[in-house]
Amino acid sequence: MSLTLTVDGERWRAHLLATATKNPGIVPVAKGNGYGMTLGRLARRAQWLADHAEQTGAPLDLLAVGTYDEVEQATSRYDGDILVLTPWRPFGAALALDPRIASRVVHTVSRPEDLTALRAHHPRARFLLEQLTSMRRHGMTRRELAAAAEAIGDHGHSSGLRGVAMHLPLNTTSHLGEVSRLINDIVASGLTTRTVLVSHLTHAEHDRLAATYPDFTVRPRIGTDLWLGDRGALKVGATVLDVHEVERGDTFGYRGRSAPKHGHIVVVSGGTAHGIGLEAPTGDQSLKARAATLARGGLDAVGFVRSPFSIDGKQRLFAEPPHMQASMLFVPSGARVPRIGEDIEVRVRFTATDFDRVVIS
Repeated sequence: MSLTLTVDGERWRAHLLATATKNPGIVPVAKGNGYGMTLGRLARRAQWLADHAEQTGAPLDLLAVGTYDEVEQATSRYDGDILVLTPWRPFGAALALDPRIASRVVHTVSRPEDLTALRAHHPRARFLLEQLTSMRRHGMTRRELAAAAEAIGDHGHSSGLRGVAMHLPLNTTSHLGEVSRLINDIVASGLTTRTVLVSHLTHAEHDRLAATYPDFTVRPRIGTDLWLGDRGALKVGATVLDVHEVERGDTFGYRGRSAPKHGHIVVVSGGTAHGIGLEAPTGDQSLKARAATLARGGLDAVGFVRSPFSIDGKQRLFAEPPHMQASMLFVPSGARVPRIGEDIEVRVRFTATDFDRVVIS
């Protein structure tokens, strides 16, 4: 009676090992809902990867989390250092870090003034300097990076500096030009570090950068492609909780809607509490995507909205908006009606879904 993520454990673990082997220096990212698997579970799996360093060919010494509030969940399950991706600020959870685990944390610093404040608050803090990329989310400009380099001076590693971070957009074109410019800015700034952590690079781009800048260590920061890279190993299912035959005009649901024709109302596990029906913008600007949006809007206007639930490979319509922990689907006459207790397939966005159960074989 649950929304369940079932993982083919042998296949998934093989993928994790292969990804870590293919990306030496990998920094796994485990943040938010843990890509649907929970942050704690991914932290334990990162430790498992660290324990298999002989197979992957490189140590796994750093795990990235999203926020300071997530640090404790990771440190209790992973033995290495914890990188916090959200930049340090002189307020909030960053200042409430448990002193017992503070020495294991690597901070991200995205403003010169925060570097000064961090070193005053925690003189032995370790940190990455984040550069401003075309994402324009967090990061230092060329001038700000030079100012940070001047503040650090020639102390380098002893100052706590552990490298430079770049968060790149999900481009369909190559990142090589932008990363090359950013690396040149590092050199021009006077920073002594030659370690760079980069997100969203392809394997080919990583190899090209390693060949172009042999004196730099480029470490890939990977989340989605690591944990969700083999979708064939992941299956999401919802349990059929109830089935009711309806005739045209019969009312049902919270809002007293009328059945459009003869069929069945199928009640399944999975609702807004799980993230079902809560859709994040995709950012797709294509004509096809815009047409799909208009089509969904037209269906919504007449009370028919395609759900992520499938029966025999056919996506079924929501009978009404999802409830908190269950959804009502309309199955028209002539289609097979699933039995109570049967599991049906669900297509979800893993980063926006909280499962009742995660079962790894």
